[in-house]
Amino acid sequence: MNRANGLRLGAALAAGSLVLSGCLSADSSELGDPNAIQIGISLPLTGDFSEPGKGVQRGYEAWADHVNSRGGLLGKQVELIILDDQSSADRVASDYEKLINQYRVDLVFGPFSTRLVIPAAQVAEDYGYLFVEPAGAAEEIFQQDFDNLFYAAPAIAQDHYDHLAEAILALPPEQRPKTAAYATMDDPFAQGTAYGLKEALEAGGVRTVVDEVYPPNTTDFASIAAEIADSRADVVVGGTQYQDAVNLIVALRQLGYQPDLAAFSTAPTNPEFREALGEHVEGIVSPTGYTPTATYPSNREFVEHFRRLHGTEPNEDEANAWTTGQVVAAAVEAVGCADPSRACQQGLIDWLRHNEVPTVVGPLSWDRTGKPQGAHLIQQYVDGEIRIVLPHDTAETGLVYPKPEW
Repeated sequence: MNRANGLRLGAALAAGSLVLSGCLSADSSELGDPNAIQIGISLPLTGDFSEPGKGVQRGYEAWADHVNSRGGLLGKQVELIILDDQSSADRVASDYEKLINQYRVDLVFGPFSTRLVIPAAQVAEDYGYLFVEPAGAAEEIFQQDFDNLFYAAPAIAQDHYDHLAEAILALPPEQRPKTAAYATMDDPFAQGTAYGLKEALEAGGVRTVVDEVYPPNTTDFASIAAEIADSRADVVVGGTQYQDAVNLIVALRQLGYQPDLAAFSTAPTNPEFREALGEHVEGIVSPTGYTPTATYPSNREFVEHFRRLHGTEPNEDEANAWTTGQVVAAAVEAVGCADPSRACQQGLIDWLRHNEVPTVVGPLSWDRTGKPQGAHLIQQYVDGEIRIVLPHDTAETGLVYPKPEW
């Protein structure tokens, strides 16, 4: 290994994780224990998706640490080899080629973002590898005819707001919103969440008055915010990641715009969201596939282990990464192998096609495209805390509508 080219051993080394960046020239035998089960991963640790990418990294590393503390998989320790794809679709494909051909990893886990999942999954399929991923939820992923892909979350992007749409359309006619404004990042996942809600609301008679799509690197939201404010839409929906949601909300507040409902994907699940907006988060809703208070058997163990490592409760990105590990581990233990051979990888794929896996986000099963068969929860900031408000049978408190002023 050319150390000058950037081998970095982080605090996650205890979890059996090697984080690598820069130009790499090693073969896999130099990376760690040759007797370990090596798992190759590429993540956006820099670039547009670095914030959620680092969350996925924490989730993967926590899972590996937990597994290793319990004896590993098939009696072997787990070692993660993580490359930084810099939020680039071209680089992520190159990373998985490198992980499979150069480092000869036994298994692969997926990256963050639909934009990165598709090229990564294609490489994995070309080599016959099982590909379980934590963050590619856009419909287009499941239209690629991948035979090896499984999404480790309860629902795809278009279905994230199903419970919210039902609740809105169930309101008495005099309370129901009449108009809605949509602003979405040009990203398949972000657009999928917003447009899934848009389709449902339009079908229920809620008229769309603004529909704007912006590039992923947008920082100035003045013109989009002005268009939304001028429309006086009853509902504003952001198909967002993180910083774009914060910037858009700040711009809307500066214009004095006060919607009855404000829904933003992804951003409210980040702890930094409340830190960035303070009391102005009150009433904002978001879909989530995970809550630390879930009563699924393995969730308490996950929350306790994660809290010991990081001093905080896990968020959705971290939970979906842990879930990815759970799904792959279930297949490995059931089939009894974890190696690059096509026979082993196909055995893992076939097992997941026909079995349900208990996870921290609930029991997961998949259709032939790798699409999970479930729905997301709806959470809302109520009295300064983010709480589950829908569906009613799992709600921690009731949906606040209309929302307080921000």
